[in-house]
Amino acid sequence: MLKKLLIIFFCSRFQSIAGASCLAASLLLTTACAQTSSPKTEAHPDLGPNVLLFDPSMPAAEIQAQIDKVYAIQQHSEFGTARYAFLFLPGEYHIDIPVGFYTQVLGLGATPDAVHITGNVHSDASLPRNNATCTFWRGVEGFSVTPADGTMQWAVSQAVPFRRMHIRGNIVLHQKGGWASGGWMSDSLIDGNVGAGPQQQWISRNSEWGSWTGANWNMVFVGIPNPPQGEWPQPPYTKVDKTPIVREKPFLEVDAKGNWSVRLSALQTDSQGITWHTERTHVGSTPGRSISMSQFYIAHADKDTAATMNAQLAKGKNLLLTPGIYDLTESIQITRPDTIVVGLGFATLRPTNGTAAITTADIDGIDIAGLLFDAGEKISPVLVEVGPQGSHASHAKNPIFLHDVFFRDGGAGAGSVKINLRVNSNDTIIDHTWIWRADHGRGVGWTSNLSDNGLVVNGNNVTAYGLFVEHHQQFQVLWNGNHGRTYFYQSEIPYDPPDQPSYTSAPASYKVADNVTSHEAWGLGIYSVFRHPNVTLTRAIEVPAAPGVRFHHMITVALDNLGEISNVIDDKGGPTHVAPGRVTPKVAEFPQ
Repeated sequence: MLKKLLIIFFCSRFQSIAGASCLAASLLLTTACAQTSSPKTEAHPDLGPNVLLFDPSMPAAEIQAQIDKVYAIQQHSEFGTARYAFLFLPGEYHIDIPVGFYTQVLGLGATPDAVHITGNVHSDASLPRNNATCTFWRGVEGFSVTPADGTMQWAVSQAVPFRRMHIRGNIVLHQKGGWASGGWMSDSLIDGNVGAGPQQQWISRNSEWGSWTGANWNMVFVGIPNPPQGEWPQPPYTKVDKTPIVREKPFLEVDAKGNWSVRLSALQTDSQGITWHTERTHVGSTPGRSISMSQFYIAHADKDTAATMNAQLAKGKNLLLTPGIYDLTESIQITRPDTIVVGLGFATLRPTNGTAAITTADIDGIDIAGLLFDAGEKISPVLVEVGPQGSHASHAKNPIFLHDVFFRDGGAGAGSVKINLRVNSNDTIIDHTWIWRADHGRGVGWTSNLSDNGLVVNGNNVTAYGLFVEHHQQFQVLWNGNHGRTYFYQSEIPYDPPDQPSYTSAPASYKVADNVTSHEAWGLGIYSVFRHPNVTLTRAIEVPAAPGVRFHHMITVALDNLGEISNVIDDKGGPTHVAPGRVTPKVAEFPQ
């Protein structure tokens, strides 16, 4: 009681201090009370002041107050510095959770149904007139929701993971019919209807629902047992029956004895539907293995550096990065097979000395998940490099995974890089990424936030699910390796080329190198918003003429009346434009 009175006194006397300060102080109280009331939290790891751990024995009003304090900070903080994660121990909760920028909500049970929230969990449009096209960087994972009015609102755009969720009702992917530019759903069950509404594009992988309604430009369904009816292009549904190879993202879990671990899901091939039941009537845990928290080094942004994290990696530890911004004077180096590096609350890595943020050896089984990479003021050659250049080992039996890795050049401040993500290792799987050269925010301009490419793939047998790459100054994607596959591609080309001579290095958004003999992609949407006249992208997609290079379901859209995309793929499709009437060329198959 004395501790509670002291904290109340502190917050009342110092309300002029940023909300995060009082929030951190009150979290100390929350943790202390939870430890007193429930033995399940006695041994929880030190995850720092911006991870809020909730126990079902805590009063709902107390939980709600903590959530509301965070949302007051994060609701409009598109380029802010605060990062948060809400963690819910198994049990029942009656609360309302608005999910703001850089906020991650996680259930800690073995299945989503172990944590049940009755009330509301919602992402709201961040711009006026219900516009969610800038509703970025937030996520929910691993719990079930019974929406108060039967429908959960999830109005989102890029970099918003929706994983291992069970919605006991309906869900809409927009706010009252306003624009949205998402999004991602995987390993999730929706009992009712998914209402896409005006969502511009969406990928759903290994999920299940009662029904799906709505479509706009590019909707991709991979490994869905009950995909919506209709065929591309009207409605624009791209359906791939089975997911060829995937491992679900690692997740935190706490067992009945209070033991914390990270669950590494089993590798799946030719899969459909969710991992956490063996049949429709039997709910179970996701197949895989649990790795004790004792095998992880828990990093904190206020004290850890690349050197301290590298020292722990060298000792054989995995890494768990708590919420915050980590300024790096050197690269984090992953050199041991099967290393897991996972971030909470959009933990952000920012090189300050012109280096990469993460580099890896050419080794099996690496899993990098849940991180945001910010380019620094001093230009880096690359932000994340998977395997050194010249890598050649096979990782087919134990692939490398990148889950929910997001990249940003400018926006939060000046930042430049040559290549954001370079994949040199074979058998790497990218499971949701947004690689964004900022078109708004701070440090933004054609000569300010420099970035040649979003993604460069040199390895063979590389697979990408949910590939969002935007606004870079040369090719958005350059694919040099053989046997590559992409399931869903969304790309806005840069808004700001001042003239054609400045943009001659980028004849296409998605480029497959001339020497490639095998490549396949499904569901691609490329959009233009040129701000200067007389700027042309010759073609949205450029590929070599080879029997093994095949593309399915492509669309180009002009979102403004300046400039032009002249063709969809190579010399096929024709131009997209707004005036005198909107034309959105589509190519069903290439080669035809």
